[in-house]
Amino acid sequence: MPTYDYVCDGCGHAFELFQSMTDGVKKTCPKCGKKKLRRLIGAGGAIVFKGSGFYKTDYRSESYKKGAAADSGGS
Repeated sequence: MPTYDYVCDGCGHAFELFQSMTDGVKKTCPKCGKKKLRRLIGAGGAIVFKGSGFYKTDYRSESYKKGAAADSGGS
């Protein structure tokens, strides 16, 4: 279940809410009670592939790997 960011346009209260993707958008501010909540667009989660077994680390062509090593100074 994702965490959504909300901000109230009435009082400026900002908070995060852990809710299901199928839950409706919350409309009432828990601090002031006004129906001026706005759900913010999140940046999303980043995925970092570490280790071996991935295309980037194991299955690239040898010519690409040599070019990448030359660009990074041979490290």
